[in-house]
Amino acid sequence: MAAGPWCWGPPAALSVLPPLLLLLLLLLGGARRLRRGRAGCRGGARGGRALLLTAHPDDEAMFFAPALLGLRSAGAAPAVLCCSAGNYYNQGEIRKKELEQSCCVLGIPASDVTVIDHRDLPDDPAVEWDTQLLATLVLEHIEAKNINLVVTFDAGGVSGHANHISLYKAVRYLHSEGKLPEGCRVLVLESVNLFRKYISFLDVLISCLLPRDELFILTEEETEQAKRAMRCHHSQLLGYRQLYLLFSRYLVLNSLRLL
Repeated sequence: MAAGPWCWGPPAALSVLPPLLLLLLLLLGGARRLRRGRAGCRGGARGGRALLLTAHPDDEAMFFAPALLGLRSAGAAPAVLCCSAGNYYNQGEIRKKELEQSCCVLGIPASDVTVIDHRDLPDDPAVEWDTQLLATLVLEHIEAKNINLVVTFDAGGVSGHANHISLYKAVRYLHSEGKLPEGCRVLVLESVNLFRKYISFLDVLISCLLPRDELFILTEEETEQAKRAMRCHHSQLLGYRQLYLLFSRYLVLNSLRLL
């Protein structure tokens, strides 16, 4: 007798699940386990004095919160050097205050937060900053603060912003020309494709499987801390930024490479 439409074999419940759904469930389970344990996923940044080099107020929370919190827990005492006041819409003074509030949430005191407000370093997505000028200002800060680890953007600048990319070029110049103090390392934040950028903690498993030099993964509690820091930037919380808070992988993890 031919099997009717009501006849189901033993594995039918699984066979009707699309392969993509099964993959999603595996990613979800694996990512949650890694966020809880994080065993073997954090790199070797230990002790010393770290400097986060950013272009605008909000970069520290929007892109680098996992690195900042991870470095703090590793005893690296991170400081922040922000290379503009974020004055593109004439909100520079407001944004500097928001930066201090955000850093406070991330455990960084105002005394360790510096803003360079130089007329030749404007907040402008169409302007590439002068490499020599920027390198000089950054090196002065590194030497004055006895920095032995610099963290900044990679060549893609995460979002492609010209100011972000300028930071990478300045630090790469210092590194390649041997101008950094002896023993000072540079870590650059990995730019990823649009899909990975907006799958939130699902990117944890992918990032753990790919080569990198450092990987900082936040727990759910730490991710909420990162989001609180981002919410300190009231002037920047436009509609699309609310979606960023929900879906960005950069509020959950940072994968970085050494120069």
